[in-house]
Amino acid sequence: MAPSPYEITVGIAILNYAVLSTSWNFVGGFTGYISLGHGAFAGLGAYGTGLLTAKAELPPFVALFVAAALVAVLAVPVGYAALRVRGASFVIVSIALVLIMLLVFQSWASLTGGSRGLVVPRPFPGMLRAEHHRTFYFLFLALLATALLSWWVIDRSRFGMGLKAIREDEDKAQSLGTPTYTYKLVVFVVSAAFTALAGGLYALWFGDLDPVFQFSILSGAYMVLMALLGGVRHLYGPLLGAVAVGYALEYAKVEYGDTPLHLVVAGLLLFVVVMFMPDGVIPAAGALLARFRRTGETSIREVTAAELRGRREQDDGTEVRGSERTTRGA
Repeated sequence: MAPSPYEITVGIAILNYAVLSTSWNFVGGFTGYISLGHGAFAGLGAYGTGLLTAKAELPPFVALFVAAALVAVLAVPVGYAALRVRGASFVIVSIALVLIMLLVFQSWASLTGGSRGLVVPRPFPGMLRAEHHRTFYFLFLALLATALLSWWVIDRSRFGMGLKAIREDEDKAQSLGTPTYTYKLVVFVVSAAFTALAGGLYALWFGDLDPVFQFSILSGAYMVLMALLGGVRHLYGPLLGAVAVGYALEYAKVEYGDTPLHLVVAGLLLFVVVMFMPDGVIPAAGALLARFRRTGETSIREVTAAELRGRREQDDGTEVRGSERTTRGA
């Protein structure tokens, strides 16, 4: 239905944002831990896929899943160290992870290409540009559906109940017998794997990787912003936030070119969320609808005295009959 390949690329970018934000929401939505370093896992997934395809000559989609598995394995020691702290300390550790990865992949030019970047071979070399974009649109859509389904399953499981107990009061959950540290580590690894899949699929689609872009703190900040905008406690919250923020960012880039105005747009959206919708759009909309429903209900002042008397007599009669049945039974 898109009139040109550009509209499809915007759709792919928004779907990529949606997958990344949903992947982040495995940690942020369930446990309440705010990570600004998830961009590191996306960058590792992208470079892992690119290097396995270009250097090791693995088939592109085999490289994608191998890279995601390697990132999941790497997330175990990272989570083991990072999840021992909470609050602002956890945020600082997550930012440090991104900065370390940026320095490593910029400096290791013999392997990663450094500032020159890394060219990833296209998985469908015979396809025209428009067909290539359409194919990846549906691949990103399938990955998003898988991430949403996984989040939905966890949300309704006993494991998910334990994670939400951690979010509400971690110390109390631990005192009641919930293995909080193990739960956090497992969901952290799941989140890292999905984030790496999104990064790897992006590498196969875009075909050109730059460490400054792939390991940017802004990537993690965008994930957080999108999830917060839609609502971190809701399945479709990150998706809704990705549509709003992703479209706004792409529009600002097209209209104003290389200027940093898209950062101003992101900052304004974050300001609106924090000030007016701290729980996100979906909870705010639900609260507004509930308020309208309450105003539509009949107030006690609109009930006549006769109706109140009739209701009271009916309640008294019910209580008398219940007492008689109890007496007969005795």
